[in-house]
Amino acid sequence: MPFEIERKFLIKTLPENLSKYPHKDIEQGYLALDADGTVVRLRRKGDKFFETVKKGFGLVRTELEVEISGEQFEAFWPTTVGKRLEKTRYEIPGEYGTIELDIYGGRLEGVITAEVEFDSAEAANSFVPPEWFGLEVTDDLRYSNHSLALEGKPGEFLK
Repeated sequence: MPFEIERKFLIKTLPENLSKYPHKDIEQGYLALDADGTVVRLRRKGDKFFETVKKGFGLVRTELEVEISGEQFEAFWPTTVGKRLEKTRYEIPGEYGTIELDIYGGRLEGVITAEVEFDSAEAANSFVPPEWFGLEVTDDLRYSNHSLALEGKPGEFLK
């Protein structure tokens, strides 16, 4: 299974002219969650649909994502009730690649995170976040998307 190497941060301030960056609305729901960190999720991103399996915690995880049909998505979507989130994802060019800025909606309104993916753990570890990034939450499970979908906002935001 392919690997995902990613760091995640809370945001202190939004970048200027945010609307100029490409963005899409995302709906995400979870089909399965296991104690070993394996999650199976459904995602609607714009007019495309995906099923993703991720395993592990922290900086390096395995990830397999496949595009599915709208019919397949709609068939499984009802099983994600109570395990969903919605967000708008902005794709912002950065020195190390694309920064994925997520502004959550619904019951998660007020949560804003940024994720940066890397080709290697060495590149991830040498990354210097831009000034507008806040606290790193890569290893804070309360800010994993599946925890946000199940538990809602963490009790106290760490800024």
